[in-house]
Amino acid sequence: MNPYPSYHLSPMNGRNLYAIDFQQGDVNGDSVPDHIYLTGEKPYGLQSPFVTNITLLIQDGRTNMFYPIVPQDNAGYNPTIFLGDFTGNGISEILLSIDSGGSGGYAFYYIYSFINNMPTTIFDHTKFDEEYTYKVNYLDHYQVEVKGNDSKRYIIDIKYKGKEYLSEIYDADGRLKEPIEGWVNPLGGLYPVDFQRNGIYGLYATQSIAGRYNADGLGYVQTSLEWNGVRFAPFFQTVGIFG
Repeated sequence: MNPYPSYHLSPMNGRNLYAIDFQQGDVNGDSVPDHIYLTGEKPYGLQSPFVTNITLLIQDGRTNMFYPIVPQDNAGYNPTIFLGDFTGNGISEILLSIDSGGSGGYAFYYIYSFINNMPTTIFDHTKFDEEYTYKVNYLDHYQVEVKGNDSKRYIIDIKYKGKEYLSEIYDADGRLKEPIEGWVNPLGGLYPVDFQRNGIYGLYATQSIAGRYNADGLGYVQTSLEWNGVRFAPFFQTVGIFG
């Protein structure tokens, strides 16, 4: 639960802004806690989870000066911020999470470094989605192949989907009645995890696997990433099915 419920800010340029979330911590590296506000407009009323014109507003704890950061995708549902050290430099970065509200369950994620009050994007969901793409093909004998563009290959046994589901797709001998392709959705979940329990956060990313349509979920591609000094690189990946 968000401990900082939305409250009304003074109108800015004729706009009614609200503080959606708030965190406090040193993000510019001067050892003085900064104030990080997540602001936006609520066109459908205060109780609506939909927010537009989402902006990070960082107040330097030493000078009280404000610095705005506007993400590329700046409208969505239930936006939140999280502070944590993702790079191992002892300074917190800012993770911004925004649900898209789309049927594929995908979301918008950014991580910003703000050292010396200079914003740098070190994670962008659009670049992740461009890099982590997959082909999904149904195979004979109740199997589905998920193949990444890096040639990693996973096989899902879909017998758990049940006789009625399988009879629509396979004949009595377990052979496909016709070719079927599914897909892997864009990034749907991105969670900070301290894998090594050393105060440095990595990322646990999930992408849903769809069969014939989005509601025909087959499981998730789950990718664990850590900062390698230049970018977030994968160090472990699995495919999980629904229980």
